[in-house]
Order: sequence, then structure tokens, then C-alpha cells
Amino acid sequence: MSDRIVIVGAGQGGFAVAAKLRALKDHRPITLIGAEAVPPYQRPPLSKKYLLGEMAFERLLFRPMDWYAENGVELRLECFVERIDREAKTVAMQDGTTIEYGTLVVATGASPRRLPKDIGGELDGVFVMRDKTDADRLAAVMKPGARLLVVGGGYVGLEAAAVARKFDVDVTVIEMADRILKRVAAPETAAIMGEIHRSHGVEILENTGLVHLEGENGHVRRAVLSGGTTIEVGMVVVGIGVTPNDQLAKEAGLTVANGIVVDAFGRTSDPAVFAVGDCVELPFKGERIRLESVPNAVDQGEAVAAILTGSHMPYEPEPWFWSDQYDVKLQIAGYNGGYDRVVTRDGAREGSKSIWYFKGMELLAVDAINDARAYVCAKKLLAAGINPAPDAIADPQTDLKALTSR
Repeated sequence: MSDRIVIVGAGQGGFAVAAKLRALKDHRPITLIGAEAVPPYQRPPLSKKYLLGEMAFERLLFRPMDWYAENGVELRLECFVERIDREAKTVAMQDGTTIEYGTLVVATGASPRRLPKDIGGELDGVFVMRDKTDADRLAAVMKPGARLLVVGGGYVGLEAAAVARKFDVDVTVIEMADRILKRVAAPETAAIMGEIHRSHGVEILENTGLVHLEGENGHVRRAVLSGGTTIEVGMVVVGIGVTPNDQLAKEAGLTVANGIVVDAFGRTSDPAVFAVGDCVELPFKGERIRLESVPNAVDQGEAVAAILTGSHMPYEPEPWFWSDQYDVKLQIAGYNGGYDRVVTRDGAREGSKSIWYFKGMELLAVDAINDARAYVCAKKLLAAGINPAPDAIADPQTDLKALTSR
């Protein structure tokens, strides 16, 4: 029986498993399978510094190509797994070959939702943002004076809008809900971020949906919006969420819900198969959630690697996220699901604020806008399980640092 560890997916989570295994001196053979033609790389800079031409792609690589051979990691690029045979412990590749495994790690990530074909989703000039190819295609058309429609007022859409304005592109963001960031942030955070975008010349249309796109010679030219308004556009960025890439696991008979179901140790319903990253539904504070974040993919990947080398420590997520827009850094500590109260606090610097989420008296999360001090304090409070009184947070005289030393 093979002792090979096969990792399907060479993104943040998949690479983290392989790198951590070698750091822990695990010498079992590793095969890392990636669908793209390039070695594993950081994705967050794609839609920011890479798209702006401020960072070369080589700087995004986790490791140079020779690292894989030197560390005994077989890297298979432009490869696709068609089937997992759990009984035979093999994965069948699209090229007809099979690979035996002793342990399988599924790190297939998530895919951006696309616009349906019948409303113009396949026209040239309609983009999603997920990988290097997406960024390269978008960079080629970002020209001053071009007109961009962003469909979806979440973080992906707003980051695209911010980058486009740096190219002096005219930007309209449409959001079907009554406000931007409806799914992920409180109205207070949404209002601040909305004002920042408007101050940079972005038109934001809330309570507005896309009816269909119109094209000429196969390229998008106009967008018909709900209410009958038509606007001229030369390109469209779609930021309407992602779906977990769990079909391979589902076809293999693994338990799947909102992603591949794993326990606190990253194990699926098959003890020989683990899963990490955006494709996973995992336990968190008595609930089951899916965390779409780079830090979670890395932390969970490293935790699974430790478990594969004998650790008995469960993975306990400490969610954190970030979003860079213009000169604004939004840092998010915690997970705000189920909040029933929000407290807004001014920071020490002009324009800095933090939004604190509570459920009853329990601190759940904090959005820190250009306020690194509040973010750091919030992370410490959440890690220590300290629940500061909401009134104390609201009081500008309260020393946040003192709260962490209780």
C-alpha cells in the first residue's frame, strides 16, 4: 500500500500542507496537483499590486521552481483529477493515468459565480477575478476613460472598483441589496466604505440589479439595469460570490453540505481523506461554517500537516481577513455571524474607525478601518476569550490595550 500523500489543488491551502509537512521533517512522498500552468502563488496581490503592474508575477510565487525537486515534492501542473477511487485509494487523472495514495488531501478551493449565458455572461469583456489568467485579461483592457460596470457590492467588487479608478476608469457598482457589503458587514462599515468609494468618483447604485448585457460583434457594450436604465460599458467585473469546488468529493461519496464536511482535525467522512481551505465546511463555536479566506486556508493546511505527522491538536479557526482599497486598509478580526449589536469607535488617527460586533455581551468580531491598534487589540481579546463591555468600547477614554491585560 502506498504511503504517498496526494494533494489535489495547488492554491494557498494545498501548498501550505506540502510545505508544512516538509518543515516538520515528514519524508513521505508528496504529489501536489495544480490545474494552472504556473507554480503555486499568492492570490491576494493579483487584484491589487499585480494588476496595477507594481509587482512582478515571480514575486508572487511561494517558492522557486527548484524548491519542489529539492524537497521531494512532485509538482504536477496543468493537471486535472477526474475521479477519486476511495476503495482502491487512487485518483484518476484527465490524461488517463492514476496515482495511488495513502492519504489524500482535497484543497480544490472555490470558483467565482458567473453571469448566465442568457443575459450576456459569455460576451467578451465580462470578467471574474480569481487567478493569474483573470488578472492578465483584465489588465489588458484597463485604460483611462474606459467604462467599467461592477456587478456586486461585496469586497471583490469594491476592490476591483478601487483598482480601476487608479487606471482612471469610469466605474459604476450595482448591488441588488439595499446596501453594499450586505452579507459580510454591518451598515456602519458599509456606509464608511461607500463614502470612500464615492469620494473617489465611483457611482454606487444600490437596490439595482442587472437585467441583461448587450453586445456588438461579441463584445459587451451596454448594460440594462432593473428599472429600465441602460448604461454604456466596455467591460464588466462580476463579484457575486463563489461556490465551493466540492463536486469531485461529492462524486466520490464523501459527505458534502456547504462544501466538503470535515471534523476539527480536517478529516472528511473517509479517514484517509482530508480537506482544507475554501472548499470546506468546518466546525466553529458549535456551528458549521465555510471560511473564504487566505489565512484560514493556510492555517488549516498547516494544522492538517501537523495532524498527519502525529499531532492530536484540533484546528480551532481564528478568523481574520483584510481588504485594501485606495489608501484604506480594512482589517477584520473574528467572525460576525449572529451579531445583534454594533459599537463604532473613533481611532487615534484622523479618519480611522473600528466597528465592534457583539452578540449579547460576547465580542464576535471587529472591522478596523485604518486602525491597526484596534485590530491588534481585537485579535488579542478574541484569542483570549475576553469580552469587553460594549459601553467601554464606545467610550473614547477607554484604553483598548488595557482591556487585553485582564
